[in-house]
Amino acid sequence: MTPDDLSLALRSAATRAVESGAFTADVPAEVVVERPKNRDHGDYASNIALRLAKPAGKPPREVAEAIAKQLLAVEGIADVQVAGPGFLNITLDSGTLGQLAKTIVEQGTEYGSTDTLAGHNINLEFVSSNPTGPVHIGGVRWAAVGDSLARVLQANGAQVTREYYFNDHGAQIDRFARSLLAAALGEPVPEDGYAGSYITEIAERIVASHPDVSNLPRDEAQELFRSVGVELMFGEIKASLHNFGVDFDVYFHENSLHDSGAVERAVQRLREQGRIYESDGAVWLRTTDFGDDKDRVVIKSDGEAAYIAGDLAYYLDKRERGFDRVVIMLGADHHGYVGRLMAMCACFGDTPGVNLQVLIGQLVNLVKDGKPVRMGKRAGNVITLEDLVDAVGVDAARYQLARSSADSTLDIDLDLLTRATNDNPVHYVQYAHARTVNVVKNAAAVGITLDVFEPQLLTHDTETALLTALGEFPRVVAQAGELHEPHRVARYLEELAGSFHRWYDSCRVLPKGDEQITDVNRTRLWLDVATRTVLANGLSLLGVSAPERK
Repeated sequence: MTPDDLSLALRSAATRAVESGAFTADVPAEVVVERPKNRDHGDYASNIALRLAKPAGKPPREVAEAIAKQLLAVEGIADVQVAGPGFLNITLDSGTLGQLAKTIVEQGTEYGSTDTLAGHNINLEFVSSNPTGPVHIGGVRWAAVGDSLARVLQANGAQVTREYYFNDHGAQIDRFARSLLAAALGEPVPEDGYAGSYITEIAERIVASHPDVSNLPRDEAQELFRSVGVELMFGEIKASLHNFGVDFDVYFHENSLHDSGAVERAVQRLREQGRIYESDGAVWLRTTDFGDDKDRVVIKSDGEAAYIAGDLAYYLDKRERGFDRVVIMLGADHHGYVGRLMAMCACFGDTPGVNLQVLIGQLVNLVKDGKPVRMGKRAGNVITLEDLVDAVGVDAARYQLARSSADSTLDIDLDLLTRATNDNPVHYVQYAHARTVNVVKNAAAVGITLDVFEPQLLTHDTETALLTALGEFPRVVAQAGELHEPHRVARYLEELAGSFHRWYDSCRVLPKGDEQITDVNRTRLWLDVATRTVLANGLSLLGVSAPERK
């Protein structure tokens, strides 16, 4: 019986209690069951009686006792105790709980997937670093978190499009072009330009492929460095992200919004919505109608589009492409934009927080030998994706970046992530997976296979704890998708690894010495393979490998 099965059983039990006349209340469509912190309190717990007591006009314990009476009649329920003010502590019989191991093995890679987001078409925009330099450490965090979130959303049934917004319009591109030209001519870095060895490298590549560039007038040469340099830089960014296990379905060019008339169409749509007005020669958007601190200029008095004009056009473009949910990941320095973006969403007649969701990621600090790491190799004082991967590898980098809530500042200890010890979280989880694989190999060597399954034999306390942990995986995946928090998967995997290691130390799959192989050994192999399945599925959601050796 999975937690979802138990939730349905609880709902049915509460409904039967109402029908019996024990109390009167509307039973909610979803009944929450949780793992109790104290294993002595049973396998699962629920506060359903506390939720129903007030509308029922009855003491919570009386409601709980009525539900417990009905629940005890359900096959697979060994015991139900009413605790405290009215909590239900539920114990499953060993056979019912143990059956989960076979269910997981049979479902394989599908175990953990849900349909909670089925029917939703989600556009997920993340990273979107300016094409003026390598992906910096903040962008690397979004690469790991964003790709993991996309995987989690897909595991919950959503159709997800990963999108990269290519900022190839604006002053930063001019500064990039001037920096490349200055490097090619041996001139100092422009006052507002970009520094770092990558600028010299790209400039040298352009000169090698266009040896006559030095003969061109300066404005023509700068334009060449702009077009070719941006293409080369963006190619490097794509390659770096690909090597990090992150690829995008759509690379959207900012320039296209201005070249295609998308800005004008967005303004016209908002004008039709009654959200546009003109003042002082400029075109304004009434964002204060929806909580913004001031109205926003869309088209300036000189006819130039303001920055928000591109946001308006881009959001409308996404909605017109059929996305019912638009999720944007932004760095901490964009926190002030959230209010205006939500107001923009409302101006189009959409629902902020539903049709548009904005996630803010905080800073990442690298630490080595107890001291902050400040200098990057190619980008001057900027730590890049390559710097991090060179230091700890892709798996450790992705796991560590994804295992903490993105809205909190993250300190990454490079020394810790390079150690093959249990205090290194990615090693701890991957080692658990490698251990499950080793158990299967050793079992096969002595003739233990998955030919017998007797779930009632899985009675050891560590087996009960491990089975209960395995049963939580679908719920964790669903919560991670609903809340847009893939770090929940990582934290769950660490708990699961702990449960597995404790079981491994207490319960043998292989017989000892001259002991005969029994059905206990064979059934425990199912539990081992079930654990391997869940660990692999969870690591896959984080874009991290599940090694067979560690």
